[in-house]
Amino acid sequence: MDGMAEIVLVRHGQTQWSLTGKHTSYSDIELTDDGQRQARELGARLEDRAFAAVISSPRQRAVRTAELAGLPITEIDDDLAEWNYGRYEGITSAEIHERYDPKWSLWTDGAPDGETPAQVQTRVDRVVAKAAKLLDQGDVALVGHGHCLRVVGARWIGLDSAGGGLLKLDTATISVLGHEHGARVIQQWNSGR
Repeated sequence: MDGMAEIVLVRHGQTQWSLTGKHTSYSDIELTDDGQRQARELGARLEDRAFAAVISSPRQRAVRTAELAGLPITEIDDDLAEWNYGRYEGITSAEIHERYDPKWSLWTDGAPDGETPAQVQTRVDRVVAKAAKLLDQGDVALVGHGHCLRVVGARWIGLDSAGGGLLKLDTATISVLGHEHGARVIQQWNSGR
């Protein structure tokens, strides 16, 4: 069972907003020049893998990352879109703490006029179930965003969505979910090179 196929999480390359720490969910921000370079480098790191499926968020930063990495998208899935930050879209955590709530945490509080942790968990569970079924055919790549993919990692190992807060994830990184002795494990996390 340990030789089973793996789920490879690919976080999109850098955007201007990710560079400055602004929360980006529904805003469709393009990759920076560095983000495009990072996406091509991801492709070089993944060139030895064959994927049975490549599922991407609908946002252009994810789709473009997959394209530049040479990952042929087999499905666009709205459930892989980034956590909806609602009124906190386009501002940083520091600004949220200063302007609205010094104790705010996305992982426990969610976002006003956006999504709650439970709502994100529900849609991520659908993604995880779909990817797990596809493992019979081979490795599966999920191309998406920082907070959403952190929840994917947490849910894979049985934590609730708040567990994603313990899994830092940088832009243009690769993480690998797999099995050990029949249990779901994180095999690699936040690998940048």
